[in-house]
Amino acid sequence: MIRAQVVAEAQRWIGTPYHHQASRPGAGCDCLGLVRGVWRALYGEEPETPPPYPVRALSGDDLLLAVFRRQLTEIPKDQAEAGDVLVFAWRNASPARHCGIQSSDHHFIHAYWRHSVSETQLTPWWRRHCLAAFSFPERDSLWDS
Repeated sequence: MIRAQVVAEAQRWIGTPYHHQASRPGAGCDCLGLVRGVWRALYGEEPETPPPYPVRALSGDDLLLAVFRRQLTEIPKDQAEAGDVLVFAWRNASPARHCGIQSSDHHFIHAYWRHSVSETQLTPWWRRHCLAAFSFPERDSLWDS
């Protein structure tokens, strides 16, 4: 059930302009800001504030992947479904620098530099650059722990 809610909320952000480290629907967001905004809409307050992160660096710490591993449930990337978070690297062996929310078997929703939030085809290029996939927790599981 949560997957459909994730997709519906991500679709609400389509058209939001790109703005690095922002997370406000209609006003501005980046790729992580989209995921953060979906979290807030479904669960309320975010469990942590992510540290500052570079826009397009090809090296450095893997802060993005670390945040997702702390807060979401990692799943095999080839088993990702609509409503799951996909995490990408621009080059092989480089840290994660992009993320989006899978919206169907062949599409995902994301914000990227110089583009507003949009739904994009999950082409072979994107699939090759996908490092990891994560599921949002079911709401009840957050209050059980």
